Amino acid sequence: MISRAEVRQVIEKGDVIEDYPEDARGHSCLLLGFGEGDRPVHVVCTPKEDYLAIITAYLPDEHDWTRDFRMRAKK
Repeated sequence: MISRAEVRQVIEKGDVIEDYPEDARGHSCLLLGFGEGDRPVHVVCTPKEDYLAIITAYLPDEHDWTRDFRMRAKK
């Protein structure tokens, strides 16, 4: 489980690691931040006129990402 506090922390202090300007939901991005126990958390969000829409939040799989969880691993 990812808490609301962790998602908020990622949004407030995380880094944009991927940008999706052509996303069907509107311009969105992938953020990386760290939650409880310093675990990595990814949040995909898109700014709307009156709010920030959270599309998803997940714990990145270490096999799919580089060691720092900033880039997708080459397969």
